[in-house]
Amino acid sequence: MIAILVGTTAELIKMAPVHHELRSRGRAVEIWYTGQHVTELEATLRDLDLPAPEVWLVPRGSARNLARPAEVPAWVARLARTVLRERSRLRARLHADGRSPVVLVHGDTFTAPLGALVGRLLGARVGHVEAGMRSGSLVHPFPEELNRRVVAHLADLHFAPTSQQVHNLRRRRGAVVCTGANTVLDAVRYALERGESTEIHLPERYAVATLHRFELVRDQELYRRALEALRAHATPDRPIIYFCGASERARLEQFGLLSLFDSETFRLEEKQSYVRFLPVLARAEFVVTDSGGLQEECAHLGIPCAVHRARTERPDGEGTVMVFTRFRDDVLRRFLEAPDRYRVDVAAEAVHPSRTVVDVLEALGA
Repeated sequence: MIAILVGTTAELIKMAPVHHELRSRGRAVEIWYTGQHVTELEATLRDLDLPAPEVWLVPRGSARNLARPAEVPAWVARLARTVLRERSRLRARLHADGRSPVVLVHGDTFTAPLGALVGRLLGARVGHVEAGMRSGSLVHPFPEELNRRVVAHLADLHFAPTSQQVHNLRRRRGAVVCTGANTVLDAVRYALERGESTEIHLPERYAVATLHRFELVRDQELYRRALEALRAHATPDRPIIYFCGASERARLEQFGLLSLFDSETFRLEEKQSYVRFLPVLARAEFVVTDSGGLQEECAHLGIPCAVHRARTERPDGEGTVMVFTRFRDDVLRRFLEAPDRYRVDVAAEAVHPSRTVVDVLEALGA
């Protein structure tokens, strides 16, 4: 049996195409959930046509969103207790179909290394999807870069999006497979095919911004300067819509930054579900973000994108559709002054990374 072990909505989005591909081939597959994100779970599952998690690796009744790093140790302890207590039952589930068991983890959240450890403890092969990403610094972004490197030592199967990530994994044990792209490409196709509408009123022309990473939003001065740059370049004929969740809104209130927003030029809106956000994104004239996933989606769609981070592990579109700011205000402002020069026509890609992942699993007898 194949267990897709995830804990965040972002992981669910990127692993949903793998789940659908496995199901389409009649394979036994389950979602095992660690509960890093809880409040958004039901809506995300519904939007992506996914079943509810068959296994919760933390007690479901006490699960809640992890909002601060200080909450991580207690969450890890709950997960460890559950896995150790239920080890025999979990092992039996993995072996129920008589095939070689596999635990698939994704990306760089805390769930990825913990999920890899769970897979090893239960005697399963561990497959890492979105493997080989490297920023070159253990502290930018932290803890994501450390999580990625830990998983690389634990995984048996490394599903790397491009040849660059394959090269990064050249000294790792196990099989390294190039999937040709990130599975987010399949997720983008799925969301746009769904064509879900949003309740947000959208003007004819607009841009999109999202800033949420801890290294940025915890730094009041850095966060303020980025928002002020966005505010300065938002206009009535091309407003900037800033999508934020509860934790970012709390930071805005804490730092006294809500006054930067208005209802006409620099709008503050609640985060949307993935299948409702993608059509909004696809119409945007440009994007400013610190999200690696959103960076990749913009590269696939040909949307000019400024990535406001100190370092990035994703080279997608750099120098053409993407500008990497390294937290430099002057770079961000130059992008905002003329984002249209970074727009490119993107040909439809024939690659289907989720199919590649499942092809490899079947070839290995999993």
